[in-house]
This record gives sequence, C-alpha cells and structure tokens, in this order.
Amino acid sequence: MVSTLDGAAQHDGKSQPISTAADMRIFGTLRGLADVVVVGAETVRQEGYRPARARAEFTAAREAAGQGPAPAIAIVSASLDLDFSLPLFTSPLVPTLILTGAAAAPDRVATAEKAGARVVVAGDGVGVEPVRAVQALADLGFSRLLTEGGPRLLGQFVAAGVLDELCLTVAPMLTAGDAQRIAGGPSVAVPQRFALVSLLEEEGFLFSRYQRT
Repeated sequence: MVSTLDGAAQHDGKSQPISTAADMRIFGTLRGLADVVVVGAETVRQEGYRPARARAEFTAAREAAGQGPAPAIAIVSASLDLDFSLPLFTSPLVPTLILTGAAAAPDRVATAEKAGARVVVAGDGVGVEPVRAVQALADLGFSRLLTEGGPRLLGQFVAAGVLDELCLTVAPMLTAGDAQRIAGGPSVAVPQRFALVSLLEEEGFLFSRYQRT
C-alpha cells in the first residue's frame, strides 16, 4: 500500500498519483513472487485491473517454488457486479478467481463462470469472511497471498487478524481532503503491533516492510 504524509491512500480515487517508479518496481516484485493477488471489486473497477503477466526475471524463482508463470487475481465481491468483458476475464494467463459468499445471486455466479472465472465460496452469507478466504485459497494451493486493497478490504483483513506482513510506501506529499487511509472499516479491540523488518529510501519516498510480532 502507499500513503501520503497526511495519511491519504488515494488522490482523486486512485493510488497512482501518490506513487513513484521505485514504488512500482517493488509492487512488481511482490506480484512476481505471489501465488495470488487478492483485491476488492471496487479497486478493480477504479484502478482498471488487468491480468497478471509472466515476467522473465521471475521465471526461475517461480519454477523453483512450484508456482505457475504468473499469480492468479482473486477478486473479493459480494454482488459479483463486474464487467466480464474486461481482459481480466477474457484473456488471463491463469483463470481469475472470484471470492464471494454462499448467498451470492445464482445468476451472477453463472455469468461469472460462463465468462471463465472460478467462483470460490468464502462466507456463509452474502459477503466474504477473511479467515475463510485465506483458507479457501490455501486449499487451492495458494499460500503466498498479496493483498492490494482497497482500504475497506485491507481493513477487514486487519480486523480478522489474517494480515501477516505490510509493505507500505510513504510518499513525501500532502493532499489534505477526505481520501481514505490505507485501511478502513471495523476497528480492532487492541491495536496490533508490527515489527519493522526493512526501510529503504529513494527521492524522499520511504519503502517500509513490517511483520506481525
């Protein structure tokens, strides 16, 4: 995730304006090592998500780890209100997954599956339960999960206690306004403590990596 000095995770609804080339290099490396990229449906719509691509510089590492050529994209969506004509569904290197609840509308599930997506139930109701989502992906062989947000999804993962690591870029920018923080939604009873593992700097941007203690 990326955040400005005053806590904004977006500018005009997107993260790109507060990012930088080095941030995108780290973003690409994390994707290059992941089994699956977990992302909320609203972020897919706002950021114009595309399928993950195979990258030659990660081929050997992925083969050694028993991974496929590129990570799958797993979209968290209660409504399955998605544009199935997008490349994310029409031309992914590996089939796109949709995490949803058992009470999802059957016609939307059928439409998703007809478009080539794999629908995975990870909740008893309409929505997705983070613990169930992590377990469902693990059952499919996906144990290295990269969660790219948005803030509401990340907040749900934090509240459920299933976030093990956070890679946070701090941008040397001030935006004011009412943009979301990197995590929103339900709060935790006791703030979770993470340990700083590494900290890098380039052109005033700080690239931090924290792990749960």
